[in-house]
Amino acid sequence: MSAQTAGGTAGESAPVGVVLVSHSGPVADSVATLAVGLAGAGDTVPVAAAGGTPDGGLGTSAELITEAARTVDRGAGVAILVDLGSAVLTVKALIAEGDELPEGARLVDAPFVEGAVAAVVTASAGADLDAVAVAAGEAYGYRKD
Repeated sequence: MSAQTAGGTAGESAPVGVVLVSHSGPVADSVATLAVGLAGAGDTVPVAAAGGTPDGGLGTSAELITEAARTVDRGAGVAILVDLGSAVLTVKALIAEGDELPEGARLVDAPFVEGAVAAVVTASAGADLDAVAVAAGEAYGYRKD
């Protein structure tokens, strides 16, 4: 797991944290780097990658996801974006348990890369968790033609 931060304005209320869950550690780290880089410099929006398994293999880890969510939680909620099926199931199970993730942690239905960028950019503007989730979800509509 790695943590990074993206820009915002000093003096704002607590930022929404963003966790990026991938079956691959390098993919999660790279998407986090991209999203933070495109959001701008600064250190007010916490972003953490939770990729792969604790031993560096492919898969998803409830332990890494929980650690990442706790790392980025500043009290304003945590937006969790995932890449593929079992990552979704793992996050849903953690949310259902109710005590593993910080209060206000939410699975966000969004494309992984575009949604991550939209979530971090929106969080860096000081938006709340609802707005971050909407912005990330709207990335489904981004056209590339």
